[in-house]
Amino acid sequence: MLQINFIRENKDFVIERLKVKNFKTAEESINRVIELDNSRREVQKILDENKSQQNAIAKEIGMLFKQGNKEAAEEKKAATTELKAAEKDLQEKHSVLESEIRNLLLSIPNLPHVSVPLGKGEEDNEVVGTVGNIPQLDKDALPHWDLCKKYDIIDFDLGNKITGAGFPVYKGKGAKLQRALINFFLEEGEKDGYLEVQPPLMVNEASALATGQLPDKEAQMYVITLDNYYMIPTAEVPVTNIFRDTIVNKKDFPIRRCAYSQCFRREAGSYGKDVRGLNRLHQFDKVEIVCIDSPEHSYEQLEVMKKHVGGLLDKLGLPYRILRLCGGDISFTSALTFDFEVYSAAQQRWLEVSSVSNFESYQANRLKVRYKDDNGKTQLCHTLNGSALALPRIVAALLENNQTPEGIKVPECLQKFTGFSIID
Repeated sequence: MLQINFIRENKDFVIERLKVKNFKTAEESINRVIELDNSRREVQKILDENKSQQNAIAKEIGMLFKQGNKEAAEEKKAATTELKAAEKDLQEKHSVLESEIRNLLLSIPNLPHVSVPLGKGEEDNEVVGTVGNIPQLDKDALPHWDLCKKYDIIDFDLGNKITGAGFPVYKGKGAKLQRALINFFLEEGEKDGYLEVQPPLMVNEASALATGQLPDKEAQMYVITLDNYYMIPTAEVPVTNIFRDTIVNKKDFPIRRCAYSQCFRREAGSYGKDVRGLNRLHQFDKVEIVCIDSPEHSYEQLEVMKKHVGGLLDKLGLPYRILRLCGGDISFTSALTFDFEVYSAAQQRWLEVSSVSNFESYQANRLKVRYKDDNGKTQLCHTLNGSALALPRIVAALLENNQTPEGIKVPECLQKFTGFSIID
């Protein structure tokens, strides 16, 4: 959530950056925020004057009683009653205005960083790096959904029977490969200083609101209506909310956490070839990394997190590229996002497996996660997160890229976790 004082002091800049994100009502929304805040400030001024008058009259009443002038004191008390009635009305008006401002601020996205390129969608994202060579497969190479069936390691039909499309069943070496990847990602996270946590898979409305899933992504979330809980779309939500309404110690920066969780996304509107096999699921496994730091160091941490994700892909032997997301593709809450995509050789396409983002103070303002600077002044932290990594498309690429006539080779870094070197 943007800070109201920043909006007032940088109105034109805010509107210009919001337009980079293709926020259609940028000017209208920002003008309305300032208008409402002006009204709130005016009501606050009157409210302060009212309280000042009450305090002054209270002192007069005390003096009059001491002087024995009860009649004059009672007259003053009557005036106080009128002021208190007016105060109540003013407080109600103030509360309504604060609520309107907050609701409007919640509907305004984060400002994109100045390096975010212009663009309408994913086709306008900027490729900033490519690592590794594209595997050359035989002409009879199979896509991962056929490989899963051939080696009986992932059953999409069985998942469809039990639940529905997008909920596969992992079997035998397929299940062990999943577990191996999770253990590998968590172990690498620990090596790089991320403390592992195991969060809940459901969050309350306050948590979903604090990290920005609500109200922006409500249609993508599964809701437990009886309890008003939300199934998490990513471990970012519960892990970041660990720090909600806290003042963290600056000495602890950078605060790093990692977590494995199952993730749940409705993926409303998804269709076509992009949803085949493991390309897009409603339930999937992912290891998430989260970082909290001061504003002056958050972009250093973004580079550290990018390096961590790239290191995982290097060890898995997967070719990948890094994209800087354009204004039209970056998320509602992010200031700057880099996507990592691996090349899926049998499908002959790039598959997104990670987004690493800096939210600057946008999430922190919703979360009220703060720290005290060197002058003892309370400041908002910066929050960052990244997928390290999401499993489904990693598995898809590993299966397709490593297929041989003898079977599917398992990367060396996973073999101590799988207990086997080939899926045959």
